Amino acid sequence: MQAPPFNLGGRIAIVTGGGRGIGAAIVRRFAQAGATVVIANRTLDVAEALARELVADGRAAHCFPFDRLDRGSLRAMIDSVAAKYGRLDIVVHNAGGCPWSSLEELDEAKLEDTLALNLNASIWLAQAAIPHMRAVRFGRILVTSSVSARVAMGGGAHYSAAKAGVNAFIRGAAFELARDGITVNGVEAGFIEKPGRGTMSAPENKAKLERFIPMGQMGSADDIACAMLYLASAEAKYVTGQTIVVDGGSTLPETGFAVERQWGV
Repeated sequence: MQAPPFNLGGRIAIVTGGGRGIGAAIVRRFAQAGATVVIANRTLDVAEALARELVADGRAAHCFPFDRLDRGSLRAMIDSVAAKYGRLDIVVHNAGGCPWSSLEELDEAKLEDTLALNLNASIWLAQAAIPHMRAVRFGRILVTSSVSARVAMGGGAHYSAAKAGVNAFIRGAAFELARDGITVNGVEAGFIEKPGRGTMSAPENKAKLERFIPMGQMGSADDIACAMLYLASAEAKYVTGQTIVVDGGSTLPETGFAVERQWGV
């Protein structure tokens, strides 16, 4: 009997920033698809609550602290997970974000923090995963990127630069690892609703944003998770070096005026 599509049975996956929001949605999708998922999160109690929920539902989930971004610590985390389970198939670097700042007021600490979390960690996690994936001739290295890599938002020039670097890294790493059975891909998230968190999800701000999204609404964390599930699956075996844009069409119009003229919003 043929396995259902997007089946991750027997796979070992680790998801950084997996405790809430997009990360938690990815964890749930992977666990429901049969993977054993390690939730790497800075706030361990949040990750543990999610793990308990999944285990109670008959899924396999465990937690690991994600509180250091240096190369050695990230390698130790990857090696520990691979040693515990005897293999490592999927690495998702979902943790991201930045301290917002205008370019004029940006300082070294904010820039370094942004690059360390979004770009550098992507590189060090991938580097650490290579020998484990190469050993079994299978691997999926995935990164949650952002449409900020291609469009601008005030106060986020450093974040855009980091995510553009992530997209370039995805292409370069995919090229180097293509003969090893390892694919490297990403998902560029648009405006994703985070109920109860962040100013964009406040009702008045949400309504303003949605006027300029062609599909008329913000996306959900699960929209990103479903794209990640595809990229992690056997069905995406011939896809590498790519990013899937999941943004409700928000990067399509030249200006917000085009949306207003089209739909009269």
